Amino acid sequence: QVQLVESGGGLVQAGGSLRLSCAVSGGIGSIAAMAWHRQAPGKQRELVAAITSGGRTNYADSVKGRFTISRDNANNTVYLQMNILKPEDTAVYYCAARVGFAYNYWGQGAQVTVSS
Repeated sequence: QVQLVESGGGLVQAGGSLRLSCAVSGGIGSIAAMAWHRQAPGKQRELVAAITSGGRTNYADSVKGRFTISRDNANNTVYLQMNILKPEDTAVYYCAARVGFAYNYWGQGAQVTVSS
């Protein structure tokens, strides 16, 4: 059973930076990819960034060039470095693990608020 615990959310001014962390435990060998999703009030959850077990990454167009997903295999942690934050980045950010063909394990979420 995969378990995910996020940390690192908070309040930041526009133009600032934050780094989210996701500690992964259990069933690590079965994970095909890790991702960060986000959900803003009144909006659907969207994929922000993903990284496969082979290290391939992809990003939503809205965050390309500003956000970076990475992983530390030794510490079983996935990161999302967020730079040049904008008010529209305000959302709850969720770490997710893909086992098989769907993201079926989720963390509890971390609030990120960007003030203008």
